[in-house]
Amino acid sequence: MAEEKTLLNKIGDAVEAAKDKVQEVGASIAKKTGEVATDAKREAGKAATAVERKARSAKRTVERKARAAKADTEKALGKAKRTVTSKARAAKAGTEKVLDKAERAVKRKVKAAATGAKKVAGKVERAMAPKKPMKRKSSTAGTALKKGVAAAKKAVKKTAKKAATAARKVTQAPAKKTAKKATKKPVKRTGRK
Repeated sequence: MAEEKTLLNKIGDAVEAAKDKVQEVGASIAKKTGEVATDAKREAGKAATAVERKARSAKRTVERKARAAKADTEKALGKAKRTVTSKARAAKAGTEKVLDKAERAVKRKVKAAATGAKKVAGKVERAMAPKKPMKRKSSTAGTALKKGVAAAKKAVKKTAKKAATAARKVTQAPAKKTAKKATKKPVKRTGRK
């Protein structure tokens, strides 16, 4: 009986020791779990802070680049506007110069045509004026006069037509050429940054 008690005491002691060990291990596991959870929380906080910092930095970079791009665009637009304005002024000046030249050429041609017509009319008059008293019929003189006037009109029309053609060539071709030159060169784009 004493041996049974001793055996039971030993078993009880072993169970108590096992309980104590289990409690100790449980406390150690709980402590380690708490430490791991704390570490995990701290690392998560650090990661979140790093992400926020990077996001702020990226936002500032994007805003800075957007401002720079806007400034470049405005500069390019200003330059293009100045170029177009100067080209338009040059085209206008060129057109005015061409028109003045054409006007002078037309005046010269008209003057030449009038002088030519005057000469032709003088020739007709001289041809029609009788040097000696003529005994011809008045109808013959009238016919000759009509022919002379018709020839003079024809000469005047021909000269006027030539003047008009020359004026048209002078006014149209250079004006088109100048306008084409002014609008030909495209505005250079600035490279993206």
